[in-house]
Amino acid sequence: MRQILELILDGVGALALGAVVAYTIAELRRRSQRREVDERVRRFAEAGAGLSIALPEDAPTGEGESWLRRLLSRVRSEVESSQAASAAQRPQTVRVAEALARADVKLRPFEWYMIRVGSVVVLFALGLVIYRNLILAAIMAVVGVFIPPLVLRFRAYRRLRRFNDQLGDTLVLLSNALKAGYSFPQAMASISRSGTPPVSEEFGRATREVQLGVTTDESLTHMVTRIRSEDLDLMVTAVQIQRVVGGNLAEILDNIAFTIRERIRIKGEIRTLTAQARASSFIITALPIGLGLILEAINPSYMAPLLSFSGPGPYILGVCVLSIAFAYWAMQRIANIEV
Repeated sequence: MRQILELILDGVGALALGAVVAYTIAELRRRSQRREVDERVRRFAEAGAGLSIALPEDAPTGEGESWLRRLLSRVRSEVESSQAASAAQRPQTVRVAEALARADVKLRPFEWYMIRVGSVVVLFALGLVIYRNLILAAIMAVVGVFIPPLVLRFRAYRRLRRFNDQLGDTLVLLSNALKAGYSFPQAMASISRSGTPPVSEEFGRATREVQLGVTTDESLTHMVTRIRSEDLDLMVTAVQIQRVVGGNLAEILDNIAFTIRERIRIKGEIRTLTAQARASSFIITALPIGLGLILEAINPSYMAPLLSFSGPGPYILGVCVLSIAFAYWAMQRIANIEV
């Protein structure tokens, strides 16, 4: 009889332990799935990968919560603290993701890093194969470090110019949609459907953020963070002020559209007047570099004194590179007129 009672107690204990383990696993799995969904929603609603929306937390438990819930809460807090610590260690990745989104490059930060490493390796190998000189190969490797960021900045600048050129007409379309009786989110959705890239892409992303629960003001702020356009910042500021104090938003957008069009016209005239200075800066900068590379490929002995550490050649070459860089910077500053 005693053995039967012990078996029954062992069985009840095993069942209780199994139930506790099963409940713990199910609870952890449910919370993990919710965190995964929240993280996916957060990443989708990010502004260029840098700004996130606030997600609802679990309801706080009362004083009579069970020891199991307290244990799970403690485990969750430890996991979240470790995740926050790991997130604090990736600011560079966030900045790279923002730059890629700003240039509309469909790459992950890891893939972008691999491209930069590959450009360094390829240019270093080409320098060794073509010139058979370790110094020139190292110089070409250093150039390979800066080529991908320059290309990314050029794409971002070109996309920003296209966005600014389309923004005046976009504001007129927004104003007409508001006059037709649309709400502002509906007007944004119509721009995302009928507009052309990159305006339609950015307004489409803002519309999806609103559909996910982000406020209209926050989605517009995220758009300004992604685009970094002064004209868009002016429009967003006016819209946010109108939502607080009231007024005729359609008339405000018409006035802003006129201002933006005049600014674009003046910028076009300035670019036309400074085109010669900008072209001269590119030509004067590229001419000595290209000529030196051609001479090294044709007659290496002619350029050997500049690349030999037995004399002052490398120092003279360094001074020349610094002088060329300073001249390019000065000419660009002269040709760059803010409006």
